[in-house]
Amino acid sequence: MSVGIIVFGHGSRIESANESVRDAARELARASGLKHVEAAFLELGQPDLEGAVARLLAQGVRRIRVIPYFLTLGTHLERDLPRIVDDISRSNKGLEIEVTAPLDGHPGLVAALLDRAKD
Repeated sequence: MSVGIIVFGHGSRIESANESVRDAARELARASGLKHVEAAFLELGQPDLEGAVARLLAQGVRRIRVIPYFLTLGTHLERDLPRIVDDISRSNKGLEIEVTAPLDGHPGLVAALLDRAKD
C-alpha cells in the first residue's frame, strides 16, 4: 500500500512563507523518492489538510502520515490538528492517517542550529 506524506505547516499571509513549506515537501519527495508528498496548511495557505488528503486519495493513497512542520508541540498540534484529523477520518472510512511528532527533539535540529551558528 502506498503511503502519502503531508508536510503540515501553519500558513501565513506572506505567500513566500507558504511556498517555503511547499518547497520542503517537494525536496522531501525528491530526496526520498516518495511519490505521494503534499504540503498543507492549518490556515492562511492552500491547500488545507482536507484538500491535501483529497489529492492523495485521488492518487489511490489510503495510508497517510502527517508531518507537522512546527518546531514545538503547542495548541495547534495538541488541539487543532487532532480535531481536523478526526474529522477527516470520520469522512473517509478505511483511511489510515497518523501524525508524527513536531521537529523539536529531532537530532537533526541541533545540527541545523549548529550550521546556522557557523554562517
